[in-house]
Amino acid sequence: MFTGIIEKVGVVKEVTVSGKNRIFWILSNLAEDLKPDQSISHNGVCLTVEEVIPPLHRVTAVEETLNKTTLGNWTPGTSINLERALQPNGRLDGHFVQGHVDATATCTEITSKEGSTEYTFAIDKAYQGLIIEKGSITVNGISLTTFNTSDNNFTVAIVPYTSEFTNMKMLTIGTKVNIEFDMIGKYLEKIILKQKNQK
Repeated sequence: MFTGIIEKVGVVKEVTVSGKNRIFWILSNLAEDLKPDQSISHNGVCLTVEEVIPPLHRVTAVEETLNKTTLGNWTPGTSINLERALQPNGRLDGHFVQGHVDATATCTEITSKEGSTEYTFAIDKAYQGLIIEKGSITVNGISLTTFNTSDNNFTVAIVPYTSEFTNMKMLTIGTKVNIEFDMIGKYLEKIILKQKNQK
């Protein structure tokens, strides 16, 4: 379980292919505090640390993960938002995040405001029921609040601190991002759909 509050930004140093999987070596100053078997959020994707050689750690993405996320596009030099799992006694400063990416979205507009930056994303209409005005959403592992929502668009705003300490500042028009919808919303949607089907 994660909170969507990014700890560090790492950099992909090496990518190798193993069958249908991809193996990534990630460089960060978080590595010295990591150990094998830990779960780490990488741009919102929960991956298991397999090996640590500070300042590097190694993770593997299987075919299913590559198909459902942006990890298949990672190359050496790609910046990655990193967050360690929530400790039981830790503060929940963002919202409950599982690290299970639901979909990808494409950045369609970036607007600079006085003191903030707004990013608009396009997403498949099939997910419109999971995006609500002023609701929680995870973009590349970052806990954010949606507004100006429509059938297939939503906007988020970030403050300068978030821009400085995450990879959001590197987004451009056309960039794809990993999206995880609010966990509570997903359960509610399933319950409602099940009740409708039983009538």
